[in-house]
Amino acid sequence: MKVVIFCGGKGTRLNEETEFKPKPLVEIGGLPIIWHIMKLYAHYGHNEFILPLGYKGDLIKQFFLNFEKKSNDFTLNFLDDEIKIHNSHKKEDWKIHFIDTGQETKTSLRLWKIKHLLQDEEDFLLTYGDGLSDVNINQTIDFHKEKRKIITLTGIKHPSRFGIIKEKEGTIEEFNEKPKENKWINGGFMVINKKIFDFPEIKEDKMIVDYLLPLLVQDRQVGIYKHEGFWHSMDTYRDYLELNKIYKDYEGSAPWKIWETRNPLKR
Repeated sequence: MKVVIFCGGKGTRLNEETEFKPKPLVEIGGLPIIWHIMKLYAHYGHNEFILPLGYKGDLIKQFFLNFEKKSNDFTLNFLDDEIKIHNSHKKEDWKIHFIDTGQETKTSLRLWKIKHLLQDEEDFLLTYGDGLSDVNINQTIDFHKEKRKIITLTGIKHPSRFGIIKEKEGTIEEFNEKPKENKWINGGFMVINKKIFDFPEIKEDKMIVDYLLPLLVQDRQVGIYKHEGFWHSMDTYRDYLELNKIYKDYEGSAPWKIWETRNPLKR
């Protein structure tokens, strides 16, 4: 099944890292977050990727074009421009489509612009280039096929970061600075049926989650696969620091790296 990873946003809340690079190239443990996401999908046998590019998309192209040289020692012969890779790691069995969908384009129109690559797909996978998880991708697909919705998203039980205020007639009656309440949120890692392209709204330059998703919810066409394992987004610089700390604490075998044998947590 083909995998779409949105790569076009500017990541303004992560400006410390994204001023000079797109968010999918921000590194966790020395490798871009998009590489970690692709490794998860490939682990479950989904290794054809479509990257709708926008902000600094040329840097994403350059990363993958130069990935083998960046990952290994090599010798360059200037006389004939020959490059010899030393001790090459096993190459990833990936096929990647790089599609320029515009600098300012919103997600619905980005998806419409790659429709031609999904014409032969009954369903496809879609996520954002800024979230890591140990979700079982194939179980989300099974759930999607069972429920027969247009969109199945992965629900994450996530604690609120903000204090909760209860008020009455302008007076605060209760304030909980650190609420224990967990709420289901959209964690990405979606499965989508091709019927989504039948909705005229998909052609409009708007955000899927703000515009198209609510319309589908009204039609009861959105399912939720509930995942209670690891999930962490990278929306802010604080998230970036936290993910790198997790990677370091687990000595490189972080919770989302299910394609590797994990080591016990050492702090």
